[in-house]
Amino acid sequence: MSEHVVSPKLYVVVLLALLLGTYLTVTAALHDFGPWNIVIALAIATTKAVLVVLFFMHAKYSPRRTQLIIICGVFWLAIMLLMTLGDYGSRPWDEQPSSLNGSRPLPALHASAQLGAASTNR
Repeated sequence: MSEHVVSPKLYVVVLLALLLGTYLTVTAALHDFGPWNIVIALAIATTKAVLVVLFFMHAKYSPRRTQLIIICGVFWLAIMLLMTLGDYGSRPWDEQPSSLNGSRPLPALHASAQLGAASTNR
């Protein structure tokens, strides 16, 4: 089985695309797009990750079985992200834990600090 030889010109093009993606990431981070910030950042990051996997990890020229494993990994990641976003979206954000809303005062010293202070007073 012979390995696929990739032209250095292709690597240069992919490198330039990754550098453009980095520039877009920095530019997007400096602007406020409101609720679209995360969407734009994830789209840029996904595009850059796909370029790295396809060309630098040679997934584009891999056997079908390897490509299937990569697709299954991406599918599993999508499931985990959707479950996390579902949990994140279903939480009641207007309530605070009881230790933060003033109903129970926090202790002034930790137990270890109290023990240290008691041993120096002897």
